[in-house]
Amino acid sequence: MELEHTVEPVMYTPVSAAANLRRSVVVGAVLGVVAIVVLSLAGHPLMGVFGAVGLALGAVNNRLLQKSVLSYAGDEGIDRKRFRRGVMARLGAITLVAIGFGFLVQPDGLGVFVGLAVFQVLMLVGAAVPVFRSLRPTS
Repeated sequence: MELEHTVEPVMYTPVSAAANLRRSVVVGAVLGVVAIVVLSLAGHPLMGVFGAVGLALGAVNNRLLQKSVLSYAGDEGIDRKRFRRGVMARLGAITLVAIGFGFLVQPDGLGVFVGLAVFQVLMLVGAAVPVFRSLRPTS
């Protein structure tokens, strides 16, 4: 006797990159203010400011990435080489800014790296939450 298995379609809500960026920017701004306040109380107000700069750099990088992906895939049809050069130039510039602050304003300038890392985590979590919600079994 063979059991018949039915497969139900998985309801998947695609993650909107623009909405994820907006949410991440709002949360990042709040975290930036909190970092400035907390680190000011700890005696390192510049580290909080540089952390907020890192969050802002992460947001700008992500927005520019979205624009370049849309132009790569859209009607403008830029070629791979131009797309790759744009990505490398943007990441290189952000890295140079972060390294510059890290070296020139030690130790507080290292907050830029923390801000960049925190923004990337915000973006990943923001993209993962809707996916996990769609995977939850419905009763």
